[in-house]
Amino acid sequence: MKIGIVGLPNVGKSTMFNAITNAGAECANYPFCTIEPNIGVVPVPDERLDKLTDIYHPQKTTHAIIEFVDIAGLVKGASKGEGLGNKFLSHIREVDAICEVVRCFDDSNIVHVDGNVNPLRDIETINLELIFADIETIDKRLERAKKQLKADKKAQNEIDVLEKIKNVLESGKSARTISLSDEEKELIKDVYLLTAKPILYIANISEDQLNNEENDSYIKLVKEYAKTENASVIPLCIKIEEELSSLSIDDKKEMLEALGLTECGLDKVVKVSYDLLGLMSFLTAGEPEVRAWTIKKGTKAPEAAGKIHSDIQRGFIRAEIVSYDDLIKEGSMNAVREKGLLRIEGKDYIMQDGDIVLFRFNV
Repeated sequence: MKIGIVGLPNVGKSTMFNAITNAGAECANYPFCTIEPNIGVVPVPDERLDKLTDIYHPQKTTHAIIEFVDIAGLVKGASKGEGLGNKFLSHIREVDAICEVVRCFDDSNIVHVDGNVNPLRDIETINLELIFADIETIDKRLERAKKQLKADKKAQNEIDVLEKIKNVLESGKSARTISLSDEEKELIKDVYLLTAKPILYIANISEDQLNNEENDSYIKLVKEYAKTENASVIPLCIKIEEELSSLSIDDKKEMLEALGLTECGLDKVVKVSYDLLGLMSFLTAGEPEVRAWTIKKGTKAPEAAGKIHSDIQRGFIRAEIVSYDDLIKEGSMNAVREKGLLRIEGKDYIMQDGDIVLFRFNV
């Protein structure tokens, strides 16, 4: 699963990408420093794996992962090809969700592409370009559907949904704000609208703003806007996160304590991004490996087994499951069995986050 990091030039996108991934993406104070997207694979922080590792002492521990893509800065007119517009739009089509970095700090030494700091204007600039691109996509699809209408009257249902979406887009709102029935979603499942992608806003703030997030006017503006899209906002001092990313575990802990923070902000970004995509983890544990496996929420046991190997899904017999909390409470799998806390689940079982599972199969 891919999260695209977007924003206007010079808002901190590439700096944040570097801090998240330690991948060393080039970062400079001029527009279009990022041309081709940089990609970093990041482990999803999960304390459960650390505790299971202490219990099982495995040969290796493997976290779930998520990909972050640092996409070129966007400017007004991108939907018409301005700046790196066409490349930007093609790159953003390939990601599953959007992480939009918004500048919420004043600093005369860092150039703003529009001359001054205004978070809502910046959000609107990007969103409008994505909306314009979506309107173009809808128009092409409408043209096709109207041609089909002569031969198939059912095409009218698709036309109705497309026009419903176009009306919302033309009012300046994103497709993600529209409530659609399951039937309507099915009709447009292959339209792939940019503004329908889930979004997370990162309010990039200064160190001075860290302890005054609730009263900061810039952050308030971003949060109020995000509510209209049911989106999350994470205030983050990306400059500090960049410093933290270069420290050892002990030094990082010491710096976080000095700042009055309980966790690295970028760990929070990774966790929220993982949740944004409707993902969760089930766990496998033993001496060879302790591992988190990524699945969509609502996945049934056989499909989860297929994440490990297609043969396990094909020959699925049952899943032997204990909840993470029960195992930690009892201290060992033997104690779990003695208490009757090990469950046997079949093909219709819907996996839960934190299930520790052993799949039985025969091929």
